[in-house]
Amino acid sequence: MGRFFLAAVIAVLALSAPAFANSKYAGIVVDAKTGKVLYGESADELRYPASLTKMMTLYLAFEALEAGRVSKSTPVPFSKNAAAEPPSKLGVRAGRSITVEQAILSLVTRSANDAATALGELLGGSEQRFARMMTNKARALGMTRTTYRNAHGLPNSEQRTTARDQARLGLALRQHFPQYYDYFSTRSFRFGKQTIGNHNRLLGNVRGVDGIKTGYTRASGYNLVTSAQLEGRSIVAVVMGGTSGGARDAQMRKLVAKYMPAASRRGSGNLIAQAPATPVAVAEAESQPSEPAAMAAAALPHTGPVPDFRYGGEEAAGSVEMAYAEAEPASDNPVLSGKIAPNTLEAQSVKLAQHPTPSSDVDAQITNSVAKAEVAAAKAEAQTETVPEGWVIQIGATADKAQAMTLLGNAQEKGGKVLRHATPFTVAFGSGAAQVYRARFGGFDDQNKAVNACKVLKKKGFACWASQQ
Repeated sequence: MGRFFLAAVIAVLALSAPAFANSKYAGIVVDAKTGKVLYGESADELRYPASLTKMMTLYLAFEALEAGRVSKSTPVPFSKNAAAEPPSKLGVRAGRSITVEQAILSLVTRSANDAATALGELLGGSEQRFARMMTNKARALGMTRTTYRNAHGLPNSEQRTTARDQARLGLALRQHFPQYYDYFSTRSFRFGKQTIGNHNRLLGNVRGVDGIKTGYTRASGYNLVTSAQLEGRSIVAVVMGGTSGGARDAQMRKLVAKYMPAASRRGSGNLIAQAPATPVAVAEAESQPSEPAAMAAAALPHTGPVPDFRYGGEEAAGSVEMAYAEAEPASDNPVLSGKIAPNTLEAQSVKLAQHPTPSSDVDAQITNSVAKAEVAAAKAEAQTETVPEGWVIQIGATADKAQAMTLLGNAQEKGGKVLRHATPFTVAFGSGAAQVYRARFGGFDDQNKAVNACKVLKKKGFACWASQQ
């Protein structure tokens, strides 16, 4: 009898092991319709993302597709740097290329490191600068504790994130790119003579699961971000630091089974404000451009700005990070932003001091911008003019109200018929020296009209994202 009781206790403890016996473990489950956190364990503690990194690489690839900077058939050239990445990889030789769509599929299924680097070099001009674009986008999406140093997630002690931030990214991918999100449910794809299967073992094995991404390094443990939709309910769940692939998958199965029934059937699902398009910095022309820059320039169609960097060279004037001054952390949801409501599982406060120490001047500028914005928001309510109801779009922010109105005038002139009946207005945010004026258009009846207006403005060179008032 005693042995039976002991065995039962061990079995119960084993089921709880990921949360209590593993110091690397972190997890979160978010209702994808309301933003409510249904479960959390060390959700704001720093972890290594491993190949979850490729979710952000894919976010920027989808953004480039949507903006017309690349197409699915655009060649992705492999530099010596990309071809030399360790497995998992496609094994494409330096000097050869694949298409953007093949690169996307290889990241989703095999989690190919060489393809991730090649795609980053194409979109950013060099992997280092692409990593800064990734960090910039993370901040704009409200991922305040995430820093990227490469496009693939191979070990780098400075590349850190949290389970909460990865949930935000998973939600953003679903919400912002529904036209591309189906890539994450790809079970396998053909590449040459190979049939490459997906590392995500929950696809096809757990009802409702439709993606998103796995990851593993020795330092990170086994990671998984999962999206599931079933019977009108929807969640995004994150497990980080699993002791094995099987243990990670078992924990995720438990979370989906337990918390999917607790998710709401109501809610818009518009949780992550559309961030401005990531700017592409263009350096001065070089007489002998570096290999990735030259290959990227040759590969990109003439449908948008072409990155032209020296790999590992001097910073280009007007680099991607500078635009973050116009991109506030996109979070009106107190739970997802880390500003915890008192009656949630994460009842403790998340203070500004918790932000990771930046390892470069650029990261310091970004982190300080986030901190100032949060302090200003805590001290003063947003002062608004008469705000039109329905959907609005935002095209920028400036410290001077007159400049914000000028920006709106220029946009309305170039936007044509999509802004003919839109109402320009500004919203004051913060106070004192930290105050900025958000330049917005209102009066859109539905999301489609607001998103279509943004697409037109992006083609005219304006940053733009849509949200509901």
